[in-house]
Amino acid sequence: MPIEPLKPILEAALLAAGQPLSLVQLCALFGEDEGVSREDVARALEALAADCAGRGVELKEVASGFRYQVRTTFQPWVARLWTEKPARYSRALLETLALIAYRQPITRPEIEQIRGVVVSSSIIKTLEEREWIRVVGHRDVPGRPALYGTTRAFLDYFNLKSLDELPPLSAIRDLQDPQLTLAEAAASLGPPASDDGPPRETAAATDLPAEPFPARADGAATHRDS
Repeated sequence: MPIEPLKPILEAALLAAGQPLSLVQLCALFGEDEGVSREDVARALEALAADCAGRGVELKEVASGFRYQVRTTFQPWVARLWTEKPARYSRALLETLALIAYRQPITRPEIEQIRGVVVSSSIIKTLEEREWIRVVGHRDVPGRPALYGTTRAFLDYFNLKSLDELPPLSAIRDLQDPQLTLAEAAASLGPPASDDGPPRETAAATDLPAEPFPARADGAATHRDS
């Protein structure tokens, strides 16, 4: 089927949804009698993405599906539409999130062993409230501590389709950049401490932007870590 008639329909649906739409959801827009295949929808999405070249918006595929968003290049100007400044999270929170993202599934005691300090309950609570992490199981050891992993919402927020798109730790060099990424936070900790080795000294706490990866297009305010 020609894809040109499909493009405005898909574009309208993506703009109206206000959230990512999966390929299955987009295919469900069409009835069986319309003769639109999954391949037709996929080709139309590719064409819509190509149409965004040189524009201020892009069609991006994230974990939950496809969405239109402002290109990060224009985020500084778009952000001025909102008077409230984005919340900023502590380095401790970002380091905790980085460890969960890169070494999941991981328990709270394991995070504490690597960081060398107790992980505040407020950090775990904030990450769970943001729906960036969740309990994915329990370690089969005395006490059965919870195992934490990241969520689909985490991938969506940080503009990732899958965990495979996380930047490799080996690629991180400069930790002085104030826009600290998850990879930089994890890299700053080094390898996990051995069971009988001394704990690592934790990095000094500092306020960091709530969006270590490129900012979301909607510029919505986020929660602040206590």
